[in-house]
Amino acid sequence: MTKTVNLKGASSEITLEVRSGTEGPDAIDITSLYGDMGVFTYDPGFVSTASCHSKITYIDGDEGILRYRGYPIEQLAEHSDFLEVAYLLLYGELPSAEQYSGFNHVITHHTMINESLLHFFDGFHYDAHPMAMMVGVTGSLSAFYHDSIDIQNERHREISAHRMIAKMPTIAAACFKHNLGEPVNYPRNDLSYVGNFLRMMFATPCEDYQLSPAAEKAMNLLFILHADHEQNASTSTVRLAGSSGANPFACIAAGIASLWGPAHGGANEAVLDMLEEIEDVSNIDKFIARAKDKDDPFRLMGFGHRVYKNYDPRAKIIRAVCHEVLEEVDTHDPFFEIALRLEEIALEDEYFVERKLYPNVDFYSGIIYRALGIPRNMFTVMFAIARTTGWVAHWMEMISDPKQRIGRPRQIYVGEPKRDYVSITQR
Repeated sequence: MTKTVNLKGASSEITLEVRSGTEGPDAIDITSLYGDMGVFTYDPGFVSTASCHSKITYIDGDEGILRYRGYPIEQLAEHSDFLEVAYLLLYGELPSAEQYSGFNHVITHHTMINESLLHFFDGFHYDAHPMAMMVGVTGSLSAFYHDSIDIQNERHREISAHRMIAKMPTIAAACFKHNLGEPVNYPRNDLSYVGNFLRMMFATPCEDYQLSPAAEKAMNLLFILHADHEQNASTSTVRLAGSSGANPFACIAAGIASLWGPAHGGANEAVLDMLEEIEDVSNIDKFIARAKDKDDPFRLMGFGHRVYKNYDPRAKIIRAVCHEVLEEVDTHDPFFEIALRLEEIALEDEYFVERKLYPNVDFYSGIIYRALGIPRNMFTVMFAIARTTGWVAHWMEMISDPKQRIGRPRQIYVGEPKRDYVSITQR
């Protein structure tokens, strides 16, 4: 039986259908609200608005649940690798051995970028932020691969998706090398997706990069955990840009721009800034007191989440790997010591427990990147490499939806009412 709700206005009444998903809260379908009653809904930040149907990712923030296509993130993190997860997000099912082999081959053999594209980097200042370069270079891909950007062609959509997943690590590594003033490393087809990326990042003409199994494992895990996260700001940006019919490369560039914001992908940089400010474990109590003081602007970064009101499941997984990486690189990073103590306090202190301010994924990821030798301005780039898979999966899902329409949010106008123009001589 179809569920409905009745909404009464000043002079009319409307019956609205209630839509249910496989899991999660129901949603009231307000599509006809403006046409039938002449009113909009008001929901700043879209905290109570479902913008689409999706089969890709499910989150239950209260229970701390994250699933890709129904598979718990804990199982994928333990048993899978990033390209298998990428296949799952794109196609809806885990691949067979033959499907995985074919997908791996396609991605591996699309990792090179057009040689002319490398010259783009010469136009950037030597200390340009890598995310600025990522936005520009990714957006320019449509000028090089315009042979397959017909978004109504299913095969073209698939080719574009493969190209972006394959080329994003190459572009990211080139951004890193440009900042260093070192020559770009070309990809190699005999390495794994993650191993290839680490080599492109850290190898030099003087000596090849010796791939660390712990580093490869950690990066693979981080890529899996960051691959998708439902309708977040950057994914919603990709969908909104894509709803206009924009080419896929432009849509992903828009997603990168959104991810760059400090409230989104830049949060792990803010965590290290905070740890740097605390400086030593002996100073923690002072900063905890400041965090509790509502009149003090200081905030503990990396705690709590817009969606998760329980422990971020990704943070639990990352914490153990963080230990492994630090042991592998044989470093006693004081930042990690501070982080562990902060976590201990957050899980026991009544102030944090009552407010459910648990460590989130950004709390540990920055520590891992730091241990691997990745500079702070590259942290969000790491996020972008992984999230590209989720972005293209959502883009493909949206474009293939027969009910897809251009996004057009409405507003409550609070400006001046009608007024007449006055000549400049009379003002």
